[in-house]
Amino acid sequence: MDFLLLSNIALWILVVLLSVALYALTRQVGVLFERVAPAGALAVNKQIEVGQTAPAMSLATLDSKLVEIAGIRPSGKSQLLFFVSPDCPICKTLLPALTSAARAERDWLELVVASDGAEQDHNGYVKRFNLQSFPYVVSEILGQSYGVAKLPYAVVVDEQGKIASMGIINSREHLDSLFEAKERGLASIQDYFNPPSTDAERGELFTEVTAKGTQP
Repeated sequence: MDFLLLSNIALWILVVLLSVALYALTRQVGVLFERVAPAGALAVNKQIEVGQTAPAMSLATLDSKLVEIAGIRPSGKSQLLFFVSPDCPICKTLLPALTSAARAERDWLELVVASDGAEQDHNGYVKRFNLQSFPYVVSEILGQSYGVAKLPYAVVVDEQGKIASMGIINSREHLDSLFEAKERGLASIQDYFNPPSTDAERGELFTEVTAKGTQP
């Protein structure tokens, strides 16, 4: 009886200690979650910059319709240019998330899917990933004008025809970061999580962002 009593006491002490350890780990995970910033889309581009007027052009879609790229939007909506390729494996995994995001944000955003390579099976690509609801443009000059070097790549053009945000997209979180950067008026989500450390740097950033926002 003494042995059973002692073993029960020892088990209860162990349960209490484990509960305390679990609570401490839970708090630590919460602290780490607050400190670690979500990964944003990497805005690497030598051709265009956030804040400047986006290259405007009229292009024919795969189904022989005309779509206006950039420029002041009569609809009052922003435009998401998403650059893909039928032979890009990451693009294929992202397309369901892309179309889902486009439908969820359709009140303020219009999606245009862009690619190049006339020899590619773009029609089969569109059918396979249910892209019929969105303009699909095959144009090499479009990618060149927007400085696209790696895929998948996305550019958000605001309703005034200016570059709002852009970056390489490898996940749904990267895509959402472009929307967040556009909403906050930042060049990228990294600017939000890594603000300037001094008043002088803050002033320089404010001047730079303001100047970009007023470029013709």
